[in-house]
Amino acid sequence: MFKLLYSTDQIKAALENYAGTENTSDFDLNNALRPVDPKLRDAAVLIPITSSPDGLNVILTKRSNNLKHHPGQIALPGGKVEKSDKDVIETALREAYEEIGLLKNNVEILGILPKHQTITNFCVTPVIGLIKNSYEPKIEFGEVDEIFKIPFKLFINPNNFQIHYRIWNNQKRGYYSVPYGPYYIWGATARIMRMFCKILSETNENK
Repeated sequence: MFKLLYSTDQIKAALENYAGTENTSDFDLNNALRPVDPKLRDAAVLIPITSSPDGLNVILTKRSNNLKHHPGQIALPGGKVEKSDKDVIETALREAYEEIGLLKNNVEILGILPKHQTITNFCVTPVIGLIKNSYEPKIEFGEVDEIFKIPFKLFINPNNFQIHYRIWNNQKRGYYSVPYGPYYIWGATARIMRMFCKILSETNENK
């Protein structure tokens, strides 16, 4: 039985106590397509969480339709690690500020998730961050068309994750998706959120 409601303290404790080493990948459903010894570039994303009387929410973005890569897709704020970044947490916070105007001193880091390998050969570290105070989004319209919130409990229920297939490079590829109203969350974002909630569920069951 999965648990629908978590506090930020429970999330932090679950991430601290997680003993697994399982990384995720866009190839989890497509092992035959997995490249051998790919040259991966380091990146990080922030999973920004807000608290409300109705529970926790996750902030997501809709990428600009003018971008060369993944235009119009639903995403977490993030990007590649720069040489000036001291660690992946700094990368995630820097990108969140650049894309949605979230100040790093308004974020409490709750933990990080196992790395995720994307189909575009990025090794992404997801960073979980609680937005501590009120926050007025400032969109960088060159990268982001829209910012919106989704109830965290949507991701907690494993039945909300669907598997779909499409043809990619003339091969059939499976991917996870989580539809929510007009938003279609899929690919790496859906896979990362699925791992996040799987860790919470497993930690809760082991208590």
